[in-house]
Amino acid sequence: MKKPLNVGLVQINNSFSAQEYLPLSIGLLHAYFQKYSTKKDRFRFLPYVFRREALEECMQKLEEADIVGFSVYMWNLQISKEIARTLKARRPETLIIFGGPQVPNQAETFLRQHPYIDILCHGEGEDVFMQILNQASCRDWTGIQSVSYLKAEGTFECNQRVMRIADLAQVPSPYLEGFFDTLMESESDNHWLALWETNRGCPFSCTFCEWGMKSYNKVNTFEMARLRAEMEWFAHKRIEFVFCCDANFGLLERDVKIADFVVKTKRSLGFPHAFSVQSSKNATEKVYRIQKILSENGLSKGVLLAVQSVNPPTLEKIERANISMADFDELQRRFRKDGIQTFTDMIIGLPDETYDSFATGISQVIERGQHNRIQFINLSILGNSAMGDPEYRRKYKMRTVESPLINVHGSLGKFADKIQETQNLVVETSSMSSDQWIRSRVLAWVTALIYFDKLLQVPLAVLSGLYSVTYRDLLEAFSEGVCNGMKIIPEIREFLRKFAMKIQQGGPEYCYSKKWLNIWWPVDELLMINICSEGQLAGFYDEAKELLLRHMRDKNNNIDVLIITEAINLNRELLKLPFQGQDKTIRMTSNVLEIYQSVLAGTKVHLEKVDVEYTVKCSDVVWNSWEEWCRQVVWYGNKKGAYLYNCTL
Repeated sequence: MKKPLNVGLVQINNSFSAQEYLPLSIGLLHAYFQKYSTKKDRFRFLPYVFRREALEECMQKLEEADIVGFSVYMWNLQISKEIARTLKARRPETLIIFGGPQVPNQAETFLRQHPYIDILCHGEGEDVFMQILNQASCRDWTGIQSVSYLKAEGTFECNQRVMRIADLAQVPSPYLEGFFDTLMESESDNHWLALWETNRGCPFSCTFCEWGMKSYNKVNTFEMARLRAEMEWFAHKRIEFVFCCDANFGLLERDVKIADFVVKTKRSLGFPHAFSVQSSKNATEKVYRIQKILSENGLSKGVLLAVQSVNPPTLEKIERANISMADFDELQRRFRKDGIQTFTDMIIGLPDETYDSFATGISQVIERGQHNRIQFINLSILGNSAMGDPEYRRKYKMRTVESPLINVHGSLGKFADKIQETQNLVVETSSMSSDQWIRSRVLAWVTALIYFDKLLQVPLAVLSGLYSVTYRDLLEAFSEGVCNGMKIIPEIREFLRKFAMKIQQGGPEYCYSKKWLNIWWPVDELLMINICSEGQLAGFYDEAKELLLRHMRDKNNNIDVLIITEAINLNRELLKLPFQGQDKTIRMTSNVLEIYQSVLAGTKVHLEKVDVEYTVKCSDVVWNSWEEWCRQVVWYGNKKGAYLYNCTL
């Protein structure tokens, strides 16, 4: 009997503070092969490679492999290629297989540029991978659908694509079939995270997303009995965080039932502690019911109401079936009433978006009730999306730069090889010049810093509520208004402008700080840390007051100086800082706090001149170091916007 061929499987995921994702994709390949292959006795599977480690550590785990399959994504493509290249150099007979979202549909150029890769798999991989292994001894791929390869004489072959698996009951669960048990036992110190599919496919065709391919428009579902069993498996394995991979959770009526049994599992077994979903567009009622269920049971850290853009020509160009603004308003109203935090995505650099439409869009989203967080995302081109087509990019004159792919709040890592993952960022289009992109990026950072990080949310909301001034008008005063004689605000602007220029030259999107937790920070968060920790806060508020007074006097001669003064003082006293401990008393001559709260609540309160005294509850939570404050408030408070103390009469 021939010696079994050794098979290595590689799916390198990001790690988070000793937390690791179980490698679902390669587990699915392994489980499917073991269930259906008639030749499984001819193969021996090596332990999975699932963690980013130094290159030589990975090589040691794969040195006996005759066949190695890689599941490749944006965050692991470069390290996967380097492992494959090194394996091939050391053992040329090793069969190297690449599959996953990062495998390009137009495969010939990729194969010729990477001759150490023998075969590419396109689309769903379970059955295709099994067929490749079944044919591994003769290395004849002619009858295998959905693969691309170079023949021995150098000609390129791309076989016909196989239809997607319609009946997902055919796909065994690697969780339930025990394919991760050995891994979890051997890595008992890890805190495991789980990836979970309840369906596959997406009915939408957004051009920036790889789900938008027409072949993925039909949604196929896994059986409910399997899903219940998997969720109970997660609970029994004490998995705290489950990330749902579905493109549109809430699209199907059964998704409400799924949310229900996730909650019931937590109640009965204590796990999971968090369940993260990507909510569907245009499913207002189901999304509301699901998120209410999850939030009321402590399973959600916030609800994403993604709009990407509110500019109609842009939405048309990206084929985005966007959440309607009426639905956005309704969801905001209902979630606000229930005390559930939401956040919104907006993408910088989409086709037909201008600086003007982007700035107006920010203002509209805030004015419609988003006071917790807008996540501003730089547009990144995914290779298999419609935007990945060179003709699409030429049409909209999309200039891209290759930029390091950084895990926000991630560390530099401990590996000597420093293999850098990259992404292609759009930094200029036919509608948004290079200078306009910089203006847009600076405005986004300023908005995040002063409004969503809450440095100045109180006075901005109060001025908007009392004087009907737009948020765009107020935000642009800080991003590019006249600030003669000031020091801190001009320095912030100049730093942001130069950082945006560095991104346009291929620099990273985030700021690394060795001093503050040794991680990569969003630019606005690091600015906030520096302003607070370096004794600049008082000067910043003095300049903000002067800037707002100048700006408002230009707009309205009847501006009440005391209102701005008291709103800024209130914001300063409410801002969470370390070393506080004692509650504070604030005396005011108007109902500024009630006006601020009414703006957040979407109601109307008129200005009243009343002597009032408030207590700021600084004693509720105390941070005894800047480092602790950085982690607990600035980092962990991001999605929840939890930057201000409670305040009572």
